[in-house]
Amino acid sequence: MTPPLALEVVEFGPTNIVDFVDSQDGYDPLNWPFFKKTYTSLLYSLTSLGSVWASTAYAPANDRISETFHVSSQVAVLGTSFLLLGWGFGPLIWAPLSELYGRKWPILLPFAISMAMSFGTATGKDIQTVLITRFFTGFFGSAPITGTGGVFVDLWAPAQRGNAIVGYTLCVCGGPALGPVVGGAIIYSGVDWRWTEYILLTIHSITAVIQLVILTLDVIFIEESYPPVLLTNKARKLRKSTGNWALHSEWEENDILIRDLAVKFGLRPLQMLATPICLAITIYSSFIYAVFYASLASFPIIFQQTRHWNPLVGSLPFIAVLVGIILGATLSWYNQQYYNRALAANDMKSVPEARLPPMMVASVVLTAGLFIMGWTSTTSIPWIATVIGVCMMGFGYYTIFTSAVNYLVDTFHRWGASALAANTFARSVLAAVLPLLVKPWYEAMGNGWAFSVLGVFAALNIPIPFVFWVYGARIRAMGRFTSNMG
Repeated sequence: MTPPLALEVVEFGPTNIVDFVDSQDGYDPLNWPFFKKTYTSLLYSLTSLGSVWASTAYAPANDRISETFHVSSQVAVLGTSFLLLGWGFGPLIWAPLSELYGRKWPILLPFAISMAMSFGTATGKDIQTVLITRFFTGFFGSAPITGTGGVFVDLWAPAQRGNAIVGYTLCVCGGPALGPVVGGAIIYSGVDWRWTEYILLTIHSITAVIQLVILTLDVIFIEESYPPVLLTNKARKLRKSTGNWALHSEWEENDILIRDLAVKFGLRPLQMLATPICLAITIYSSFIYAVFYASLASFPIIFQQTRHWNPLVGSLPFIAVLVGIILGATLSWYNQQYYNRALAANDMKSVPEARLPPMMVASVVLTAGLFIMGWTSTTSIPWIATVIGVCMMGFGYYTIFTSAVNYLVDTFHRWGASALAANTFARSVLAAVLPLLVKPWYEAMGNGWAFSVLGVFAALNIPIPFVFWVYGARIRAMGRFTSNMG
């Protein structure tokens, strides 16, 4: 529903630039009713869940795919790696598009194509078709994952944004944790592997019909939330209603040149990676993301090969990952209360470093969890010890990921979508590579030493949140994209 036009003269000024009037201006998404902001956030989060589900539900079918197409298990694993590569390159387009043309259609149109590509995987007649469609499932499916962070900047003030992002990251992180369990159940039941593809993009159910219902709800109920686009629409309506054809938004003064498109479509996310905050946070989040996706290959080794569990039981430790994620969400929710106090003490101006305490805790828990997973993954030690390590890994994975998203959005604010695009590109590429290395790596080193290598890298990353806790404000003051943030 279009809000009533505010016609106060104060909004125009001598330059005839249309802006949001005040806290009552219904065009400003920050002023939308709480219920509207909530269901908009929920729909975008569910759409993201539909994309990330596809990344892991495929994994339990690796052996079946290998048998069906007469390829090695390493080639079958490429189905996961290709999707992650698509996730890596897609944001370089979808994030800038969301900063040019708004949030809604640059997210929903690619998502619809991604859904179609998943059906293409399910009906593929050869391994080439499976791999190509998996790549494009990720390429187009990365749009909601990338753009939703920008939507939360549009909708929520800093005091509320943290909890909104907790809900979003629960979908983004929890979906991949449940995917292998559902996929494993289908494979163990004897159902053809293709049905794991038919359910890849479901949100609430294992039917594509439900997914289509969610997409339909998106189209009907989601409204554009990007302020420059909303102000342009507002100016257009005011010109017609007032007859003052000089009225315009500041966004309309900017001519979009090929050079500008080149910057937005490729250069700006890479420019973000050149900043110390984005680079360090991206390195850390890329590592934990790769560790999680490596678990798609390492869990069958430590639970099915080592402990001789069947595919269904062998996928159940992913529930421990989900438990860790829920514990991480609880900590992130409590940290929002701390953030709000820091916000009030800073005249309601954003305090990015107040997002870091959960990451500090999780950095230590993650490191310990990786060592525990490695050195307890033998038949002589009860399985519960390994599962505790898995839970700790899930806690670290979620909490570090959520803190990273919050910290990047708070730090880069207007350019948050591009910062998240840079982050998504780097972490997806690394996550695409690591699963391919797991099998030969674990066979050569053994479970304990293979996990110890990951544990050492995790330990090397522990200082990152502590360094930014102390020096982050100083670094932001010197940054090109962060020096003028409020």
